[in-house]
Amino acid sequence: MKRKTRILLTGLASVGVVAGAGLLHNRRPDRREHLHVTVFSEPGYMGRNQRLTWTGGEREVVPLTRVQLPRIGSIRLERLVYRFQPEVRLPNMYILRHALTERPDRTDPEGGAASFIAMHQLAGMFSVGLWEPVRESEARSGVRLWAGRPGDPLLGHDEGDLPGEAAPGKAAASGEAAAPGAQPWHDVLANTPDLGSWSTRTRYLEFGYHDGSGPRG
Repeated sequence: MKRKTRILLTGLASVGVVAGAGLLHNRRPDRREHLHVTVFSEPGYMGRNQRLTWTGGEREVVPLTRVQLPRIGSIRLERLVYRFQPEVRLPNMYILRHALTERPDRTDPEGGAASFIAMHQLAGMFSVGLWEPVRESEARSGVRLWAGRPGDPLLGHDEGDLPGEAAPGKAAASGEAAAPGAQPWHDVLANTPDLGSWSTRTRYLEFGYHDGSGPRG
């Protein structure tokens, strides 16, 4: 077997393995989410703002002083997961077959062009990926707002993952905010244009998963 053919076949086999692994990854329901949180100092996504990013794994607690905003009046959430490129762009099989079967001709100035193009396409299958948004109904990550330091026994810290255990009426999607002196935390799972009393109660933001098991990937 010619050396060029062996190289192409090896490259094709390697790409097949990578592509297969990538396609399986793309279909996993538990791909790790990257959570981008934009916090605004005023309701209605107005005023000063800061963008915070959480890449999954262990829960992360950020004090309001680090956000450098006097308060948090509204929040926008964006969740992304990585998609491998093989599902998006496959090599041209005609060029690949031609590269494997063409005979070398030293007098042909374009000799080997098919091999070069084929190798370039094989490499391009997984050289670049993309981040795709997660639908709100499938999202697993969220933000928990704390009126005090998380983990303080006086606050009754929930040992479960953020936020899944909160009553439905306390979710951000309902548009209701906890009354002062009531629940020590407030879960934000969707874009919230007005945090109500939590705009002044919030002292810490906690990022994490809310499916009850944490990240599995």
